Amino acid sequence: MSIHALTRDEVRELDRIAIEELGIPGVVLMENAGRGAAEALLAAFQLAHGRAPRVVSIVCGRGNNGGDGYVVARHLRARGVEVRVASLCPGDALPGDALSGDARTMRTICERSGFAIATLARPDPRWLDAVGDVWVDGILGTGFRGELRDDALAWVRALDACRAPLRVALDLPSGLDADLGVARPIAPHVDLTTTFAAPKVGFATAEARAHLGRVEVISIGTPPELVERVLESKRRPGTQGAEAATHHPTSIREES
Repeated sequence: MSIHALTRDEVRELDRIAIEELGIPGVVLMENAGRGAAEALLAAFQLAHGRAPRVVSIVCGRGNNGGDGYVVARHLRARGVEVRVASLCPGDALPGDALSGDARTMRTICERSGFAIATLARPDPRWLDAVGDVWVDGILGTGFRGELRDDALAWVRALDACRAPLRVALDLPSGLDADLGVARPIAPHVDLTTTFAAPKVGFATAEARAHLGRVEVISIGTPPELVERVLESKRRPGTQGAEAATHHPTSIREES
């Protein structure tokens, strides 16, 4: 079954319905997204190389895309993979630079599970030299708009220059505008994009396709008909769905 592409606001509305109307906690949606992405990563590597990856390196941002990365890390380690995690911000960062709520929860679980998370506001060449079989971009997701901050820009540039047998993006490559399909100003080139719930409308552009690699849609545990409901509500100006997209700015995919 084909899945219609969504805009940034439509993704936000889908999340709102799932959380507020269906009662699915945001942290559960994040868990589903990260677990599905981990499974897709393992399957892609097995198909290409005939074995499981030995070492996977994940870069996590401040927002919920970073939270997805922590979930991926946990599920990969549960499957026997050595996982290295770098975070753009410390766990005790001040407000404004701190992790979002669900991402904070997922990082705490990783820390209590024994993960050694490297806080690297800027890329460390030594860390990058040891990325192993796979690197995962969990810096920014669908909620990104505008221009990359200096720290994210440095990481995106470093990842794009970093060779690995498999390069994976969570939701979309960081720096790629989900609606416009253009890099702001750059985005990493990946082999696999594990996008959550539905493709994004910006994926149709030639510029986006050059960055995305193969796109695999990962279920976040919402009913399939929810995408159609969101699209129908957006087609009728003044409906509750259109209002919700305006008055509920927080989404599990929203990024700073």
